[in-house]
Amino acid sequence: YIAVLLIGFGIGWQATERGYIGNAVDFVESENAEESRSLSEIFSDSSNEAAEHGANLSLFWTVWDELERKHVDGEDLDSEILVYGSIKGLVDAIDDPYTVFMTPEESEQFSASLDGELEGIGAELTLEDDQLVIVSPLRDSPAERAGLKPGDVIFMIDGEFAADMNMFDAIMEIRGEKGTTVVLTILREGVDEPFEVSIVRDTIELESVTKEDLDGDIAYISVNQFSDGTVKEFDKAIQSLLLDEPKGLIIDLRFNGGGYLDISVELLSYILEEGTEAVSIKQRNQEEDVLSTNGRAKLLNVPLVVLVNEGSASASEIVAGAVQDHERGIVMGNQTFGKGTVQEVETFSDGSSIRITIAKWFTPDGRSIDKVGLTPDIIVDLDDDDLENEVDTQKEAAAEYLRDL
Repeated sequence: YIAVLLIGFGIGWQATERGYIGNAVDFVESENAEESRSLSEIFSDSSNEAAEHGANLSLFWTVWDELERKHVDGEDLDSEILVYGSIKGLVDAIDDPYTVFMTPEESEQFSASLDGELEGIGAELTLEDDQLVIVSPLRDSPAERAGLKPGDVIFMIDGEFAADMNMFDAIMEIRGEKGTTVVLTILREGVDEPFEVSIVRDTIELESVTKEDLDGDIAYISVNQFSDGTVKEFDKAIQSLLLDEPKGLIIDLRFNGGGYLDISVELLSYILEEGTEAVSIKQRNQEEDVLSTNGRAKLLNVPLVVLVNEGSASASEIVAGAVQDHERGIVMGNQTFGKGTVQEVETFSDGSSIRITIAKWFTPDGRSIDKVGLTPDIIVDLDDDDLENEVDTQKEAAAEYLRDL
């Protein structure tokens, strides 16, 4: 796939010409984008095309005429704005939060994040039941430091109702320059009243991989995202690990919202035999596409625990699901987020674009985790007291499990 990566909705986007599946939203860029027609061409032929699809657009044009003839500002109405608004309504009617139309201006902002540093709060967001929900605050981000948690609902953004915004507008409101402040009104399960959280935006920098040696010859590797540098960083991290011959390995995917598809398969290639199925992708009216490991299995015989939680999404769930299905190790923690779809991005000649959900991915045993998540083999909760006291109960439980083997 040719693909586009959304890094943390509140942060920005990055793109690549490689396979991608991850984060709260996954993208695959259409190979036919350069052949796309302009919106004016599409709408000029709309009556004929609508008839071919069994649709009657006479009411649409009637309403258009009524607006132009009777609205107090009818003479000043911008037909382009009406066209884009109509298309947004059409796409929104599908009721899929991951299928979105963007105007040329929005598409340009989308592409502006492809290079350079990202500035924002460092949180991945999605839509659930028309609510803007935090999937995961990135580690050591302004969002995490402010105490935001997976599952928090963003009710208001700087005093404006998030429900009155589409996903893109909400993203743009939350993003901003380093040093500026955004005030989010949060709804949280178990908390009776909405509460405000003031967050100072910052440059978002996140190491892909961090390593730590734990007591009892247990190695700990945290994978924070599946990005371009992840495989190189992971390979570097395990070099000393291989020399030390650890008793066990913990791979921590908590609060990892996903990343590139090929990177998740590369990581699985370290711990599964060559040619082992990692994930399959199914598009409508097409045969299932199976992706397998590539023979990099340096950690094949090291006992393994994979840590996950409600902030582990998509590419993280691919890794955890493959480990679980192949019984390669133990998945421990909390139920994962549940993101198992892929979106295609197509750009039109006028600069506008649309992304459409085109596929689902499945674990090696054929399981779809979309909207349900992955259930760990061993559930270990992490409560507020642990967080306040900087005690990582899940990490300690994983290390203890490996020591007892």
